[in-house]
Amino acid sequence: MKCMYCGCVDSKVIDSRSTEDGTIIRRRRECVNCGKRFTTYETVENTPIFVIKADGARQAFNPDKIKRGIIKACEKRPVPASAIDKLVDDIQKKIYNSLVQEIPSKEIGEMVCEGLKDIDEVAYVRFASVYRSFTDSTSFIKELEKFVNKDKRK
Repeated sequence: MKCMYCGCVDSKVIDSRSTEDGTIIRRRRECVNCGKRFTTYETVENTPIFVIKADGARQAFNPDKIKRGIIKACEKRPVPASAIDKLVDDIQKKIYNSLVQEIPSKEIGEMVCEGLKDIDEVAYVRFASVYRSFTDSTSFIKELEKFVNKDKRK
């Protein structure tokens, strides 16, 4: 690491500490040339992921948008915030682990639906009704029947 005081590229690490959430490492360094100390921060470099919307538009992946949609679906339901956070984290990890740079919004919506099925049935139906944009009551009832029939097979 290049010293900010004298420009020497040789330094030694005196102390390393990670932040509470473990996403950043703070390193205290000392220049071997001038002896001055400075701090550096090390983070993981994320490759930007873009979401391809239904109309073909692309926008940066934002887990907060997923969380807002899930919270809206779970409104007035006995769903703990920890379950919502875990679902968002699981979806985010799945997307980053797929190593793709672009993902259709439809795939993300399916991930949310699958996760909500296990958390709360009403929240699942709420999210699915908006996400799948049912055009009439028949398509809505068909989706409910699929869900009910799947439960009976278990």
